[in-house]
Amino acid sequence: MTTASEASEPEHARVADDSVFAHPEFTADPPHEQVIFCRDATSGLHAIIAVHSTALGPALGGTRFYPYRSEAQALGDVLRLSRGMTFKAAAAGLRLGGGKAVIIGDPATGKSAELLRTYGRFVDTLGGRYITAADVGTAADDMDLIGETTEHVAARNKARGGSGDTAPMTALGVFRSLSAATERVWGSADLTGRVVGVEGVGKVGAQLTGMLLAAGARVVAADPSPAATAALRGRFPSVTITGDVRDEAIDIFAPCALGGTVTPESARRTTAEIICGAANNQLSGHAVEGELTSRGVVWIPDYIANAGGLIQAFGEREGETAEQVRDKVCALQARVERVLDISAQHRISTGDAARLLVAERLSKAA
Repeated sequence: MTTASEASEPEHARVADDSVFAHPEFTADPPHEQVIFCRDATSGLHAIIAVHSTALGPALGGTRFYPYRSEAQALGDVLRLSRGMTFKAAAAGLRLGGGKAVIIGDPATGKSAELLRTYGRFVDTLGGRYITAADVGTAADDMDLIGETTEHVAARNKARGGSGDTAPMTALGVFRSLSAATERVWGSADLTGRVVGVEGVGKVGAQLTGMLLAAGARVVAADPSPAATAALRGRFPSVTITGDVRDEAIDIFAPCALGGTVTPESARRTTAEIICGAANNQLSGHAVEGELTSRGVVWIPDYIANAGGLIQAFGEREGETAEQVRDKVCALQARVERVLDISAQHRISTGDAARLLVAERLSKAA
């Protein structure tokens, strides 16, 4: 089990300088505090842990298990995701910093108990500066295994003393955020007859779909996984499955897959008046925000709307009851209303409004 910080040869130092210290995601203000490269030949583990900020508390963020095309892609993803976790915790008013981890590989074929336990030992070396939880490609069962070698883990199964899967609370937070947006845009939170395009129907997207249907909305859904769409159709026969919801006539776009799917092109052609979903880093670039604002499309920043899972994980660490956690997740609706108020008052984008809230909290901590 070795980490990049243990390397002493000049060649390793040059690689780190090229790929991390000069990386735009690493140096952006505020810069990352720490990046750890984890490798274990026996289990086949290749992982990166990024601690963006501990200004407000220990960095808590999920572990993503994903078959990245390259280590450079994995590094860029973990740096972006960890920064987003800092913003998410700060905006939600939690005493947490931001961190994230990625395990490079296909979870369907590369995941093993040995690998997860080994990864837990790497997490443990950080002494609580980073607390992990589930993310894409990992679940509560995996957290149980990781928890065998470190106490710095959240969202384990309830039988292991955890609070279980965070998907329901994440979906609830998105739904309540969406309610705030619909109230502001259309004067009512009533979704009856509204068409919502749900992109990605995994753990969170499927949960959100059920909530939308129960509220009277029509759902058009897409997912590259045939198994995921088949499972969704089995649960909710009224859902329309399509290849790309961005091409459909929809009122609301709910990105719940991987990030970057709101592009300049899709922003220009979408019929949606609201974008609110569970995916992290939904916009492909900062310029997209301006495009959406100019067209009058209300975007609820992802790190505001999808904070439900983080709130649950924090509540688990703090010993809060399920009712207390649910109340805090539902309070995200008021948080979104505050962002919309600031946006309207200062005539700025919702993204800029959310960043003002985050900057204010981080500056107080500093």
